[in-house]
Amino acid sequence: MLFYTSIVLRRVGCQRELWKTVKKKKVAYLGHVLRHDRYRLLQLIMMGKVAGKRRIGRKRKSWLRNIREWTGIASAAHLFSLAREKENYQKLTANLH
Repeated sequence: MLFYTSIVLRRVGCQRELWKTVKKKKVAYLGHVLRHDRYRLLQLIMMGKVAGKRRIGRKRKSWLRNIREWTGIASAAHLFSLAREKENYQKLTANLH
């Protein structure tokens, strides 16, 4: 008999918590990077655009776009300014689902 992950989790009574943990860690790391000056190069890379032609095919989802979708914040600039306010950003991270 073939067992799928969802069937096994239902039988055991567990829920998928890993995805929620990954989201929270990813959003928290963005806040950490944007608040510290030693990550200045990484900040410039995240805020900038790469010059040149884009690849053929479907556009990949970016790391930043995932975070904007999960938090419900449409503007990257608003997300960056919010990340610099540690207390408010921690509330945002804690309320992810």
